Parts: sequence; structure tokens; C-alpha cells
Amino acid sequence: MLDLTPKEVKERSALRINPCKTCQPVGAMYAALGVKRCMPHSHGSQGCCSYHRTVLSRHFKEPAIASSSSFTEGASVFGGRSNINTSVKNIFDIYNPDIIAIHSTCLSETIGDDLGSYIMDMDIPEGKAVVHTNTPSYVGSHINGYFNMMMGFMNYLTQSTGASNGKAAVFPGWVNPGDIREMKRIARLMNVPATFFPDQSGVLDAPMTGKYEYYPEGGTTIEEIRGLGDSKGLIALGEIIGVEPAELLKKKWKVPSTLLPMPVGVSYTDAYVSALQKLSKAEVPAELEAERGQLVDLMLDSHQYTYQVKVAIFGDPDVVIGLTSLALEIGMIPKYVITGTPKEEFTRKIEALFAKYGVTGCIAKANSDLFELHQWIKNEPVDLMIGSTYGKQIARAEDIPFVRAGFPVLDRYGGTLLPIVGYNGGIRLVEKITSALMDRFDRDCADEDFEIVM
Repeated sequence: MLDLTPKEVKERSALRINPCKTCQPVGAMYAALGVKRCMPHSHGSQGCCSYHRTVLSRHFKEPAIASSSSFTEGASVFGGRSNINTSVKNIFDIYNPDIIAIHSTCLSETIGDDLGSYIMDMDIPEGKAVVHTNTPSYVGSHINGYFNMMMGFMNYLTQSTGASNGKAAVFPGWVNPGDIREMKRIARLMNVPATFFPDQSGVLDAPMTGKYEYYPEGGTTIEEIRGLGDSKGLIALGEIIGVEPAELLKKKWKVPSTLLPMPVGVSYTDAYVSALQKLSKAEVPAELEAERGQLVDLMLDSHQYTYQVKVAIFGDPDVVIGLTSLALEIGMIPKYVITGTPKEEFTRKIEALFAKYGVTGCIAKANSDLFELHQWIKNEPVDLMIGSTYGKQIARAEDIPFVRAGFPVLDRYGGTLLPIVGYNGGIRLVEKITSALMDRFDRDCADEDFEIVM
């Protein structure tokens, strides 16, 4: 399928081929779906909204509700004020959300719609709320859209009474609902009452009940978002996605914050547990210590299959940083590590991991794409690939074992329900990585090496 990808690598500054990202409004929509009884609203054409919903629905295998301003030629020329006013009235009348979260698109950004002033002039029903953020599709990636939407909620809703509410705030970053459930479980075990924002658990992994609900039981409530300003401390998970929301909460409402990497693998999960421990002053429970020991034991047991294996890792920046740390912990060589999100801090974080573990000859690059990754692999192959579904074409073309992780995974089921974070998530990842490598050994080995016990 990709046999014609050339080996010669040429620098490209204005062209992306086979991107390793999607656009800001997708991230804004996903963030809004993590708020209870919230209707995400795309201020642009119906086609934009349909695409963003489709991407999320195909990954989560769940309906991703959202509405649209339904721009036509007139709104594209004269502005979408009339469209958004009519939309908001109809949404409250027909779908009755508690809050509407509006994000812009490249079309409304290009014509210069001032959503803030439009909202100020709206007749919003009592007890309801409307928030917005700007998410031009031609800047950044879905990661930018996600944290921009978070800050939109906070700027409109968050307050401070000057008295602590006794709860921690946790920004989980862009992860699956199964990951948020694991983060919350660890916080409960550490005896830390916490508000997770956004919280897509219970929304995009809601159970089958036989009756469809527009607004499932999950999500961060409006009152919890208002109370973020009274939090006794913030743990922001994701050193790329968490920076700006954490800085906003600290600067505007004086909430002390701790910025941590995504808790993937042993050391990064240790950092999350330690941060929780500082808030609770509690001992680490035996349950967590046992899970950590099981992960370390599995790493040792499988080390003969993972040691010095060359791996290419790609996807969203914070998940990729976590996966790279785990790969290094189990003795792998992360030969190529890329993200499509244009954040150079990503490159510095990955290169710091290379230096920490003493690996050389590896490449880390932000604002890259899968075409470039494929060219590198053609010049110097790897033994394994880890990333989103979009890597499967490269894996097939180059006959490389492939482990799916991150966003989006469009061709497998159940992954969004299971964690890759925490010690339990680390166990799942090491099992998946080791199984992929052992399956390849079984496929390629000579008959006399085809063993029952490995």
C-alpha cells in the first residue's frame, strides 16, 4: 500500500503527508464531552461537526453528541451571529443541556466571528450556561483544542471563595475513559478527594442499558468546575497538554500546581502516587505496592524479549512521552519518537529521556508526520511500532509487529475501556508489547525453534 514511499528524506516546512494529528475542534469537542450534561457546539459548517463527531465515535465506539451552527454561503460571508443565536435557543429548547460549550472552526475564525460578544448579548435561560473557546483548525492540533476548551470552561465558570474546599484538582489530560477510571481509583486508594476535569468516564464508556440517554451519568459537574478555584492543590498530568490550564488556575486563582508526565510505566506512576501522597499525608496502601511489584516482576520475566529491541513510537505528545519512558524501562531502544503536535518541548522531554537512559542514535521530533517516519524506517528498520491505527499501513508495508495505543484506534474494540496508565496499565502494555514480539518470533522461527514453552 505504501510501497512507493521514497527512502530519500527531504525537509518539509509547509506540507504534511499522512499527518500524526487531527485538528483543534476535535480536541475541544472531546473536552466538552467530559462535562456533565454538556452539549458541544461547533461554530461552523455541518461538515466540520460531522467529521469531528465521526472521529470520536469511531475511536470510542459510542455516539459523540454535538451540534452545529450550520454555516452556509451567507454566514461564511457576513458572519455567523444569527446562526449561533438561533442555534443556542434551539439547543436549549430541544435538547435541554445544562451548558453549551462552543468552539470555533477555521471558517468562523477566518471571517473573525467574535463569539465572546455574541454570548454576552444572548438571552440564556436561567440556570443554564454558555461558554466558548477559539480553536482555529489551521493552528496546532487536537491537543491544543483540548486544553483551549478546558481554559474556556475555567474562564467562564471557575471562582474562588478564598476558602479551600478540601479537594484536589486533577487534570487527567487526553486519555481514554478507562485511564481516567484508573487515575481516580489510585486517588481513592491514596485517600485524596479530587475533582477530575474533564472526566469522560461514564460518558464515552457508558454501559448499555437498553435506553439511549443524550447525557449519561458521567462528567465533571458545573459546580465542580466552579469549585476548581478553591482546590487545595492541582495535579496536572501531561507535561504538554497540562501546562496552560495549570498556569491559568495558578495565576488566576492562586491554586498551587504540580505538573507531571502522564503516569505510564513505573517511574511516572511513582511520581503520580508521590504527588497524591503529599496531598493526603497517607501511606501508600499495600494494594498499590503489590501492583507495582507485579509490574516490575513482569518486566523482569519478559526482559529477554524486549531488551535492545528497536521501536518506533508515535501519537499524542504526552502519551508518547509516557510510552517512551516505559519502553526504556524494559530495555528497548526508542529509535524514532514523533508527534504531529507542534510543541518543541516534546522534543526536549524525549531527548532528556534518551540522555537519562544512555541511548544514542535515536530521533525525536515534534510537528512530524507518518510519511517522514516511514522514510526513516525504510532507511533503518525497527523491530516494533507503537501508536495509533494510522501506523498499520506502514507496519504492513514494512512487515513490522504493531501495538496499538493512544488516539485514535479505529480498528480494534475495547481499548478505551482498559487503562495504559498506572501500574495496571503498565502491566497491560508490557503484556501487549511482549506478546507482539513473541508472536513474530513464532511466525518466523525455524521448526526446530518453535517451542511450546517460551
